Order: sequence, then structure tokens, then C-alpha cells
Amino acid sequence: MNVAESVPVLVDAPCGKLEGARRGGVSTFKGIPFATARRWRMPGRAPSWSGVRSARAPGAVAPQNPTPLEGLIASGGKNEQSEDCLHLNVWTPSCDERKRPVMVWIHGGAFSTGAGSIGLYSGKNLAATGDVVVVTINYRLSSLGFLRLTDHTNGRIPSSGAEGLADQITALTWVRDNISAFGGDPGNVTIFGESAGGMSVGCLLASPKARGLFHKAISQSGGAHIARPRAHANRVAEVFLRHLGANANDDLEKVPVAALLKAQAALVAEVDNQDPHKLGAMALQPAVDGDVLPLWPIEAVRAASAVGVPVMAGTTTEEWKLWTALDQKFHTMDENKLARWAERMFGEEAAALLAADNDGTPYERYVSMQTDRAFREPTLRLLGAQSAQAPVYEYVFDWRSPAAGGVFGACHAIELGFVFGTHSLPGADNFFGKGPEADAINRAMMQAWTSFARTGVPAADGVEAWPQWSKAAPAAMVFGADSRAAHVTRFELPKAWSALPDRLVGP
Repeated sequence: MNVAESVPVLVDAPCGKLEGARRGGVSTFKGIPFATARRWRMPGRAPSWSGVRSARAPGAVAPQNPTPLEGLIASGGKNEQSEDCLHLNVWTPSCDERKRPVMVWIHGGAFSTGAGSIGLYSGKNLAATGDVVVVTINYRLSSLGFLRLTDHTNGRIPSSGAEGLADQITALTWVRDNISAFGGDPGNVTIFGESAGGMSVGCLLASPKARGLFHKAISQSGGAHIARPRAHANRVAEVFLRHLGANANDDLEKVPVAALLKAQAALVAEVDNQDPHKLGAMALQPAVDGDVLPLWPIEAVRAASAVGVPVMAGTTTEEWKLWTALDQKFHTMDENKLARWAERMFGEEAAALLAADNDGTPYERYVSMQTDRAFREPTLRLLGAQSAQAPVYEYVFDWRSPAAGGVFGACHAIELGFVFGTHSLPGADNFFGKGPEADAINRAMMQAWTSFARTGVPAADGVEAWPQWSKAAPAAMVFGADSRAAHVTRFELPKAWSALPDRLVGP
């Protein structure tokens, strides 16, 4: 048999019998329904089935608008869109009784785009090299997953703004109940995610509904400074309804999805144009609903919501370049424009931050400050909060993208291809880079991620021991700097950042 050919493989799981495909020592099962998704309701239990269900193709993805960044990474895997989108995918070395560590991936995309089926997130390489079971999930996005309508409709539409997060918790419940049939250990589950997925990790650490469903957590460019309070979520809903041209008494459950997507796009455009309602960036995100999220996530973690859960968290060194690298108005920023932006963003704290971050051109300083504000400082505060409850580890990613002559640098999302071993896929390699150095970083990261999933301690061959992070000794593992796969260093921010109030930190 040609090694490139796949053969059918069957599994008899509690959810029902599935036929997947086996190739290269890994069995893959795609498009498995884990819940039902009635509009603006909490997820329901997916019905089991009789006979054998095909699991050889991904299911539908959550309704979403296209994003200009999609073309940057050739990833594929976005099928048709549907409100019936709660599917997951499983990669396993074997459907046996080995009880392997389980890694559940939560995709990013600003809570508005993405899917677990994207080719970039293929779990094949992680499963094969780390002897782990990898699960990637979908969850409802934007107005279908994070719009609070219950107050505007007096409970007629009960959406709390946390339905998308509840989808993730329901997927973890499915993993607990079914993953043994796929060779996984339901008692050793690691959640990991990037960007909105990393912020989801922060929310799951905070949620009592998720307690016991996972045992370790990895936040990539995430943190726990996320989720809107009730009043803010209600204000977002009010503006959304205005763009929809509807009111709370209308039969909103019959509004076409296309109209919802159009209103979402208008909401984002209003936010981007300094909307007078001060909705903030990423207006549609999880809401603190008192049930799925009883508290703002960072406050919950500080109050010991995730006792005993080891956490690994980190960022790239130039996150903000993903959104600014190709926009000349940022590159031509001068000192006066930088100062005006800092004053709008940080108020009376601006002068101290500008003084602390004084290396490079105004554009480079702007990138650094946005990176620290939105990603690094939230990550450090998450590590600080959880360090009292369990071992925590920090990473920093400093490999720079070769795309567009290198202007993207070590930007947001650049580590993804190295975590999954998909950096060298045709098209994707233009963004992530390739060659012996890239391959060495990939090997070190896959080993560290799967080692952490197995034991709670990240480790990689040929790399020095990765020390625990603490406030007194904030050591980080840096990947991709100085032509080395990885090395340990102290990677601290100026004290001006730690003095900022929480309301000025995060996305």
C-alpha cells in the first residue's frame, strides 16, 4: 500500500460508531457533532446515532465575515457556514487503551472568525510526535455566540453573551465522556488556544462550569483580562440592534444569518472609527453573566478559581505588527502622534510608559507598547495570579516572519505553525518561514507543548531545563531568538506597566 493512502478506521464511542481515516500512523476523525446550537440558547446535548457515521470530512463552521488577514496564511479547511456548527475533530495515534494525554485546541480570531478545521491546526504532527490525542473544536462566534439579549427582551431571548464559551465547555464535556474510545485519558486533558482562543483559556480557568474538565492550560497571546460586564454587554447589544435595523420586540430568531453578519460588520466598523458609545475593540466577546462567568476572569483566577491547574502562557515579541505592518500611516508616526495616542490610551499614566519604552522609532515604540498593553502585561498578570495556585511557565516567541520582506517581524500568530508543525505547508511557509532553523524551533515547541500536556512540565531535547516562572524570578523560555531553537532568559517589562490599573490592560 502506498504510504500516502489512507484506510478506513472504525471507533465505537459512547456518542456512536464513527468511521475515520488512518494514514501515516495517525487516525483522524473529523466533523463529529458534540452539541446542538439553537440560536441564542445554551448548547444542547448532541443526539447519538445508530449505525456508522462518516467522520472523514470537517463539519460546517460558524457563520462569520471574511477577514483580510485570511490570505496571509494559506491554511484552508473552512467549509460551508451554518448555525449548526458545533463539531470537533480528533487525531490519535491509535484507538486503543493507552490513555494518552489529550490536548484540546480552541481557535482564535477575535471571537468572530476561525474554525477548528483550518489546515494550520491539523493535529497530525502533534499526535504522531508527542503520542497525544489532539482535539480541535468549533464554537459559535460574534452575535451568535457573544451577544447579550436577555435584558433587552425581558428574557424572551435568553442569550447571556456567554453561549460561545458554553460551547467550549460542552466540547470539553464530550471529551470527558468519549475520548477514552480514541486512546485518550479523560483524566489528563490540556486546553490550549491562541488570541481569542488564549483568552478563552483564561475564561475557562475562571468558570466553575469548566472545573474538573481539564487539568492543564496553555494560553498563547491571551490572558484573562477579557469579558464584558453586564452593562457594557447590553450597550453592545443596543448598538448591534441599531445596525440590524431591528428592535427587541422583533422576531430576531428568524432574521437571516446574512443580515446578522452585515450588522456585525457595521458594528466593527463603528468601533474602528472611534465609536462614541465607547464599545471598545472586539465589541462582541464573552460577557460576565453570573453563571458561566461569575466574575471578570482575572479576578476569578486571583480568587483561586483554578487551584492545582498548571499554566503555560506567553506572547510573541512584536504582536501588534500583524495589524500595522502593511499600513504606512503607522510607519510614518512621529513623536507627537505617539504621545497623543498614549495620552488617549493611558491618560495620566502615559508619560511614565513613554519614558520606560524609549527605544526605537515612534512606530517601533507604538508596536512595543500595544504588544505590552494587549498581550504581555495580561499574560504576566495571569501567571502572577495562578502562580499561587499551581506551577506556571512563561514562553516568548521571537522568530520573525520572512513575509513581505520581513515587515511582520515576530507578529501575532507567528508561533502557530511551529506549535502544530504546519509551518512548512505550501503557502504557509511564506509567512512562517522554513529551513533547518525553523524546523529546530518546531521540534522544540512540539516537544515542550506535548511534554507539558503529559506531565505539567515543559521540556524539549537539547534545550536547557525550563524553570518555573515566579514574580521573584520571572524566567521565560525564548523560542527563535539569536538563531537558537530556544533558551532561557529573564524577560521583564518596565515597572511602569505593572503599576497600570487592570482597566487599562488587555485587548
